[in-house]
Amino acid sequence: MAKGKHLALIAHDRKKDALSMWVKAHEAALTGHTISCTATTGGVIEKNSPGLKVVKTKSGPLGGDQQIGALIAEGEIDLLVFFTDPLSPHPHDVDVKALTRLATVYDIPMACSKATADLIIASGFLD
Repeated sequence: MAKGKHLALIAHDRKKDALSMWVKAHEAALTGHTISCTATTGGVIEKNSPGLKVVKTKSGPLGGDQQIGALIAEGEIDLLVFFTDPLSPHPHDVDVKALTRLATVYDIPMACSKATADLIIASGFLD
């Protein structure tokens, strides 16, 4: 297999299980790619999909979102999947906005919901 893509997978607390279920459903498509996650999200994904190699940054409120943002700015990330929870307040909302802004500035495909993430998988983007 050719070198895989580098994916960033992040989820707000109430969306971690949904992201983990999405990863499990698409585990075959995600295998062979580098996956970077914030710490808590990465732990949930590792638990439910132990066959995937997950690189964890710090948790989001402790700077993990900014670490992922730095990877985007360095051209290291090919896809951002960030399952957001628009119905809950987030004390580090500024970091979240900065992360999504960087994905837009650097023209990185970004999915903030299962429907969009499914479309990206179906598009063949990871092939």
